[in-house]
Amino acid sequence: MKKVMYWLIGEKAGRTIVGTYNWLWGIPVESGGKVAVAVAEESLQSMQESVQRLAEAVAIQDASYQRAKQKYDAKIKEIELLNRQVQTAQNLGNELAARQTMARLIQTEQILPNLKTVIQQAEQAVNLSKMKLNRERTRLEACKSDMQNLKDLAEVNEALATINNVNNEFDIGSAKNQFEAAKSAVENRNLRTNALVAISEDPNAIVTAELEQMTLDDEVTRRLQQAKPSDI
Repeated sequence: MKKVMYWLIGEKAGRTIVGTYNWLWGIPVESGGKVAVAVAEESLQSMQESVQRLAEAVAIQDASYQRAKQKYDAKIKEIELLNRQVQTAQNLGNELAARQTMARLIQTEQILPNLKTVIQQAEQAVNLSKMKLNRERTRLEACKSDMQNLKDLAEVNEALATINNVNNEFDIGSAKNQFEAAKSAVENRNLRTNALVAISEDPNAIVTAELEQMTLDDEVTRRLQQAKPSDI
C-alpha cells in the first residue's frame, strides 16, 4: 500500500501523508518517539531505493557511452586501415580502387567530428552522473550512521521518560507536603476545640469549684492537725 501511494503521488508527498496518518492517531512525528524513528527508517529505506535506481540508471548510461566509444575507436581504426588501402592501391597502380577507397575514407572522416562530440558529451554526462551517485551514496551512509544514533537517542529518551514518570509517581516531596498539610489541619482543629471548650465553660462555676477546692484543702489541713498525737 505504501509503495502504491509513493508511485501515485511521489515519495515526498507519500511520506508526508504517512506522517499525517500517524499524527491523526495521536502519535505525531514531532513527539520524537518511536513514530519519529519509524518515519526516519521509512525515509532511509526510500533513500536506499532511490540510490539503487540511480546506480542502475548510471550503469545503463555508462554502458551506452562505452558502446559509443567503441564505435568511435572502430572508426579511428577504419580510417587508419583505409589510408593504408589507398596507399597500397596507388602503389599497385590501381587508380579505381584508390579512388573508391579514398571516397570511403573521406566519408568516414566527415562523420568522425560529430561522433567525437557525442562521445565527449556522453563521457561528461556519465562522469557527472557518477559524481552524483557517489554523493548520494556518501549521504546515504551518513544517514545510516545517523539512523543508528537516532535509535540510540530514542532509547535514551524512552529511559529518561520512564525515570521521569517514576519520579512523578513516587514524588516524596509532594507526599511530605501533603503530610505537613494534614498535620497542620489536625493541630489547628485541636486548638479550635480547646478554645471552644474554654469558651463554653461557666466562669462562676469555675470560681465556685476553686473555692470548694480551697475549703476542702483547709479542712484537710485542720483535720490532719487534730489527728496528730498530743505531747505527754
